[in-house]
Amino acid sequence: MANISDDDVDVEVLVIGAGVVGIYALYRAIEAGFSALSMEAGDGVGGVWYWNRYPAARFDSESYTYGYIFSKELFEEWRWKEEFATQPEIEGYLNHVVDRFGLRRHIRTGTRVVSALWEEAGNVWVVTTDRGDTLRARWVISATGGLSVPHYPEIEGLDDFRGEAHHTGAWPHTPLDFDGKRVAIIGNGPSGAQLLPAIVDDVEAVDLYQRTPTWTTPLNNAPIAGERHQWLSDHFDEIVAILTSSPSGFLHEPAGKFSTDDSPEERQAFYEKIWKSPGFAKLTANYYDMTTNREVNLEFCEFLADKIRTIVDDPMTAERLIPKDHLFGAKRPPFVANYFESFNKPNASLIALRETPIVRVDATGIDTTERHRDYDIIVYATGFDFGTGALTRMGVRGREGLDLHVDWADGPSDFAGFSAHLLPNFFFPGGPHGAGGGNYPRYSQDQVDWILDTLIYAREHGFDRFEPTAAHQDAWMTMVETLAPLSIFSAEHSHYYGANVEGKVRKFLLNPGGRAKLHEFLDEMSATHDFGGALTAVARVSV
Repeated sequence: MANISDDDVDVEVLVIGAGVVGIYALYRAIEAGFSALSMEAGDGVGGVWYWNRYPAARFDSESYTYGYIFSKELFEEWRWKEEFATQPEIEGYLNHVVDRFGLRRHIRTGTRVVSALWEEAGNVWVVTTDRGDTLRARWVISATGGLSVPHYPEIEGLDDFRGEAHHTGAWPHTPLDFDGKRVAIIGNGPSGAQLLPAIVDDVEAVDLYQRTPTWTTPLNNAPIAGERHQWLSDHFDEIVAILTSSPSGFLHEPAGKFSTDDSPEERQAFYEKIWKSPGFAKLTANYYDMTTNREVNLEFCEFLADKIRTIVDDPMTAERLIPKDHLFGAKRPPFVANYFESFNKPNASLIALRETPIVRVDATGIDTTERHRDYDIIVYATGFDFGTGALTRMGVRGREGLDLHVDWADGPSDFAGFSAHLLPNFFFPGGPHGAGGGNYPRYSQDQVDWILDTLIYAREHGFDRFEPTAAHQDAWMTMVETLAPLSIFSAEHSHYYGANVEGKVRKFLLNPGGRAKLHEFLDEMSATHDFGGALTAVARVSV
């Protein structure tokens, strides 16, 4: 290999994406003394919280557990208004972080990466943007995340509609006027379930098109008052310790018991408590065996089904809203206020697509096998090309001809959910097999911290290249494939398998071993001087 020099690069660390993970990666790189730059496709920072600005878009992780915890001063000075903040506040927070730590001058917005090519001779990535600019970077951190490529349904005639049509993941900056409009919402995942209650009192009529019902439960949001802010500030160190060590990355207090510790009557009382708990606590604070004991999960599902039957006035609609094909947690459950109550409004209807599928979209509305319905606005709340969508569209080509678009067509192969064999010096925190279910930023922070600590180590010890070996990758993927069937998120018709995208190969896209396995693999790799052969040195020009 030819000798290389730092003069061969325009920037040491290039971060792709300025969302929650990308901002943190940029902060860590600059803090560590690297020259660093971020490229962001949006015209502002925020990532998913820049693009997803539909009415009622909000966290379903508690605001102070989702936000950054690397700075006590930042934690104390930003006073969240609600336990679960809305999109405008989240976007404001992320802009505050960028400005507070002087990151904005290192971010190029409105810049989309269209190719990233590994140049072996220079030990460098050559990155090209949609503006025609080319940049050479020693290390690339692709923080594009799993929720950055909106997926539109495979329905004939989408472009024929003459009204307004928008995807929740690519929402316009100018607020939509729903007043007196006839609206179709296609999709009942978290975004569709959030949007329906937000607009139902304004529209003339709204139809929610549901393919498969989900176990939607109340968010149970609340404002954060002065005493709560003081408590959070006083317990910062304790909060950080829990969030950086718990399997889920939440503060929720575990149940401390198995279902068998309670009588049937006590379990029903416990389920009522869980129903009233905030957000993901319905999973993380539930019985220890809720995710492993099919019978207790079925019992909880029947409790939830009875809740739906109690809330929804029309018995037929209630039954259509009750999942029949998966247990609680097998798909990502939405946590929303007033979702089921919305179907009691005279202007709201549920269209069950299993019974009356969509035939096509035309100029004025939607044809189903039952009839045609006219609309002014169609909303596609149909999710994302999860896990691999952005990475396989970015023109990434590594060593020995590796092309992510081609080589990941049958499913991604990686190490630790953020690196891959034949992709030297290329990291993708928050990518496929990264999170194990739970508070997404906490997993990604673990990955970013390990990446930057590794880059610092490489700099200090004369290493110029990081690439997991084939053995590293094979061991990680064996873990994923072995444990995937045991995961709570094991419904193969969910987006965690890519099943929402027609033609996409169904492969499990989470880390079924969770945080414990992630740290086990990373600790084992970093136990040797050269990280088990993952770190190598390239001959350098003397300066």
